[in-house]
Amino acid sequence: MLQTALAHDRRYAIDASKIERELDWKLAETFDTGIRKTVQWYLENRNWVNNVQSGAYRAWVEKNYTGRS
Repeated sequence: MLQTALAHDRRYAIDASKIERELDWKLAETFDTGIRKTVQWYLENRNWVNNVQSGAYRAWVEKNYTGRS
């Protein structure tokens, strides 16, 4: 990371106060619980990960989506 960019990361933070206030929306996960669940999903679905990394999914996409408009 560039030294000059360190302070600019705050602009990417999400302020959910408006959606919470206007739509009574609440987070279902914190970052910590969400990242743990995401990592766990990837660990439990290694076949899916391997197919994506190998490019094997392209054959599935071609078979299931070729000819669709």
